[in-house]
Amino acid sequence: MQPQWSDLSADPGLAQSPLASERGPYVGTPPPRRAPRRWAEHDGLDQLLRELHAGFGFQRWWPARTPFEVALGAVLTQNTAWTNVEKALANLRELGLVTPARVLAADGDELRAALRPSGYFNAKARKLCELSRWYLEYGGLAALREKPLERVRADLLGVWGVGPETADSILCYAAGRPSVVVDAYTRRILSRHGWVEADAPYEVLRTWLAERLRPSQWICEEFHALFVRAGYEGCKPTARCELCPASRPQGPS
Repeated sequence: MQPQWSDLSADPGLAQSPLASERGPYVGTPPPRRAPRRWAEHDGLDQLLRELHAGFGFQRWWPARTPFEVALGAVLTQNTAWTNVEKALANLRELGLVTPARVLAADGDELRAALRPSGYFNAKARKLCELSRWYLEYGGLAALREKPLERVRADLLGVWGVGPETADSILCYAAGRPSVVVDAYTRRILSRHGWVEADAPYEVLRTWLAERLRPSQWICEEFHALFVRAGYEGCKPTARCELCPASRPQGPS
């Protein structure tokens, strides 16, 4: 017999976000009235972020209707483009499978079919179930926000299918914690500027950024969003620097 799961009472992770952009609702820290005068203590990184912001503007990221949808999207974006994630999330919304209890109670075939656009749908269906079960047992978004950050991160990394990038995305955008997100774009941009080795371990890159970014939740979110935008626009495996509003890489500084 399938267990009966109930959502946490008044879990803030299931509350609709009041924020919106041209993409639609988003979850994150509202942007300031104007960009900060300084983004990072590292001169080169600070200049890069200032130039990316000047060219791309406020990103208002992560696209989602609720913090729990951020968690769903963080899993679904593994090994696929965000456009595919949007299709899978739209399917989940249509079926009403956007709360942890409903994910766990879903028919397996129906859930896997909904996730098909995101690829690896069999594994991702299991990952969403594992994350949903953990989320309910852990205490929901309140626990993610209130418990010591490194403890929560370690616990989240213990969930099957949750790696460092997924965990940091959930903590940073859904829970509003200063947990730096490192993805393929981050690695590529930093290494092309000569500041890190391209094959540096994830935690080395995360620490490098955490020690240099200004201590601001909004900057923690926005730097990642700007890097995603820059990577999507032109910083691909074959660089198209002419499409980037930032200066050409100059090497270490």
